[in-house]
Amino acid sequence: MSKHTNKKNNLMFNAVIGGLLVAGSALSLSGCGKADKATVAAAASAVPVSRPALTVQTTSLQDAKWERTLLANGSILPWQEAIISAQVQGLRISEVNVSIGDHVKRGDILVKLDNFSRSTDVETERTAQARIIAPDDGVISSATANVGSMLQSGAEMFRLIRQGRLEWRAELTADELMLIRKGMSVSVTVGEGRTIKGTVRAISPSVNTQSRYGYALVTLPDSSGIIAGAYARGIFDISGGKRSLQSLPQSAVMQRGSMTYVLVVDADNHVHERVVTVGQRVDDRIQIKQGLKANEPVVEGGGAFLTEGDVVRVVKG
Repeated sequence: MSKHTNKKNNLMFNAVIGGLLVAGSALSLSGCGKADKATVAAAASAVPVSRPALTVQTTSLQDAKWERTLLANGSILPWQEAIISAQVQGLRISEVNVSIGDHVKRGDILVKLDNFSRSTDVETERTAQARIIAPDDGVISSATANVGSMLQSGAEMFRLIRQGRLEWRAELTADELMLIRKGMSVSVTVGEGRTIKGTVRAISPSVNTQSRYGYALVTLPDSSGIIAGAYARGIFDISGGKRSLQSLPQSAVMQRGSMTYVLVVDADNHVHERVVTVGQRVDDRIQIKQGLKANEPVVEGGGAFLTEGDVVRVVKG
């Protein structure tokens, strides 16, 4: 075989090998492109999964029967306070028998006075002693009489809380006063949680033009151990009985500015703010007047850590 023929065969062999290599490379590149496209397509079709922002318990409206009540503040005052003074002057006090806080009976001698008078017969001297007595049963709330001092006509010597009776003066607005009736039941709390059941005795017909407050006077049947002037809180039963309403735990109700709202949990466990109208509060529950339907689940606690649209994990309590 001639050199020319061998050279021609070598060229043909090299061309075939080169073609095979090029085809292999093309196939390899094509395979890589298809794999990358499949990966991208799979990633694009994947649905993102939201992680729960918080694990919560839910609650819903509960039916209850509550009294309609009105809260008020005020002070404990004497029912009536008698001012005891002398009707004469120029007599000296010789003896004082009582002091503040003493309980006295009607007719008890409070003060003895020296009252010397001389007859026209110089050989005869008659001494008569005057006295000041308690006008009623009660408790001495003020005492200014001192042994040896001279009486001044009309000057106050004692103050007496008649019959030891105290009452509660509740400070109320005009709108609140219009809800109050004589004989209405009131629970008055004073001191360290002591509660006394009282009744409305009197209602002021007007309010102070400066403070815009009037008052209701509440009789306290048992005021023993209470100090006049003490601060007290009271609850008026203005419903005359119990009425049906719906409520939630106070922990489920939130406030932002002037808006009161709850967080409703939908079927996909997303939370949504819902504005509600609230009413009275009793213990740890609050009345819901408007904005929520029966059986709608709302977040019971921890709502301050959630925002509109958050996903939660709901667990049973």
